[in-house]
Amino acid sequence: MSNLNRKSLTLSNLSNLAQQVAACRQCPRLVAWRETVAEEKRAAYQDWSYWGRPVPGFGDPQAKLLVVGLAPAAHGANRTGRVFTGDRSGDWLYRALYRAGFANQPQATHVDDGLQLHGAYVTACVKCAPPANKPTTAERDTCLPYLAQELALLTQVRVVMVLGSFAYQVMARQLSLKPRPAFGHGVEVALPDDRVLLCAYHPSQQNTFTGRLTEPMLDAVFSRARTLAGI
Repeated sequence: MSNLNRKSLTLSNLSNLAQQVAACRQCPRLVAWRETVAEEKRAAYQDWSYWGRPVPGFGDPQAKLLVVGLAPAAHGANRTGRVFTGDRSGDWLYRALYRAGFANQPQATHVDDGLQLHGAYVTACVKCAPPANKPTTAERDTCLPYLAQELALLTQVRVVMVLGSFAYQVMARQLSLKPRPAFGHGVEVALPDDRVLLCAYHPSQQNTFTGRLTEPMLDAVFSRARTLAGI
């Protein structure tokens, strides 16, 4: 199969998966929360028609870098319909992807803003916005099959970057990682299939406002990801 046909098939399969994700209603608490937020809205976004559904992954079907976060933000991706889009965490992430050469622009504001990723794919462990940004264990486990399908479809991925300890624990479990080193910014874990699990602090306001995570720190991890992916 040619590279073009392989890319087309992967894109089609990811598109089908995205439709499955967007239609999911398996977790009653998350369904109620995401839809309530979408109806009540935040004052600054009263003119928006909120997405209010699970948020699929986004990016290049031939990605060598997979970036995994926790879950959509209530007034970010739950509003815009694209992962890490429309909130400050996403602003940090996509600026870093742009500076590292993985994105065509540093802004991510809405699904029609022209953003494209090259060599990277972004997703989340849990596809629905959870109350207080804290999914339950049952909700996490219910969503894991979607993440597993993304991993299976993204066959060119060489580096899996996890943003935060929640994503690290999920991916370590998904990849049957043993032993499991302690999470830390810049920690690298070699996987048996020659892929690498790369850790980074989540670009949450809690981390960026306090200086625990700076843009140079995030840039350094993405630079390392490019090297590890052979890009």
